[in-house]
Amino acid sequence: MSKGKGDWTYGRITVRAKLPNGRGVWPAIWMLPTEWAYGGWPSSGEIDIMENVGYLPDSVYGSVHTKRFNHSIGTQVTAGVKSTTLSSEFHHYSIEWDAEKIDFFFNDQKFQTFYNKHEGPDAWPFDRNFHLLLNVAVGGNWGGKMGVDTAVWPQKMIVDYVRVYQQNTSK
Repeated sequence: MSKGKGDWTYGRITVRAKLPNGRGVWPAIWMLPTEWAYGGWPSSGEIDIMENVGYLPDSVYGSVHTKRFNHSIGTQVTAGVKSTTLSSEFHHYSIEWDAEKIDFFFNDQKFQTFYNKHEGPDAWPFDRNFHLLLNVAVGGNWGGKMGVDTAVWPQKMIVDYVRVYQQNTSK
């Protein structure tokens, strides 16, 4: 977790990683607000740069969660891409985030855009600092939906690098 060490509002975030493999694993590259200015989850937002669940080993998803758009009420904004090499090769998982939109990329190919429609923080709380989290969960409400295969352990997400780019606004 980069909280307090790397907190950003806008920029390009890229993580090059090789994912674990097995039913019950739930690797994620995601962002949460540093200050919960608009309230607890999901009101202050969540950006899922990449999520994978082991029972869908060839799929990765990018999502946003806000008060108006979240899985608890069935309105989350999610898109996915497929690859048969998620656990055998390194891939790039990225977002480009500014005041108007968040673009999601897999290996530099855009697969989703979430637009700021200027409808307030219930729909767009992404005007504050967020920090980065990288983790592998086991089980859970999505990752464990089809159970956990205990024969696949140990597992790990191998991260080659994390890069954050921000536009220089000073003149």
